[in-house]
Amino acid sequence: MILGAARVELLVHGSRSLKEKRGVVRSITQRVRNRFNVSVAEVGGQGTWQRAELGLTSAGADASVVRARLEKAVDFIADLGLAEVIDQEVEVAATPLGGYASWEGPVTEDEDEGVS
Repeated sequence: MILGAARVELLVHGSRSLKEKRGVVRSITQRVRNRFNVSVAEVGGQGTWQRAELGLTSAGADASVVRARLEKAVDFIADLGLAEVIDQEVEVAATPLGGYASWEGPVTEDEDEGVS
């Protein structure tokens, strides 16, 4: 399994309140989710009026596809023109997790004793 993560730092010009910034961030995150089928969350800058940091994630079987999806999403955010992208990075990594064949099923109550 391949996991990809992107961090996008935004500057929301003209925002004079947290409410205005939240409206812009909400619009961006919804559009990105709908268009690229990635997870998006505001992960930084929640207490500032003009800065926001978004985290995007995607998973797949091919690293180049995952990276391309995230890079296209970052470009889309910049092209929207709702906020200025002042910094961004994309990273992709393979996980040691196997497919369904290696899944051993859920933990039973007997196996879970002692874990709170």
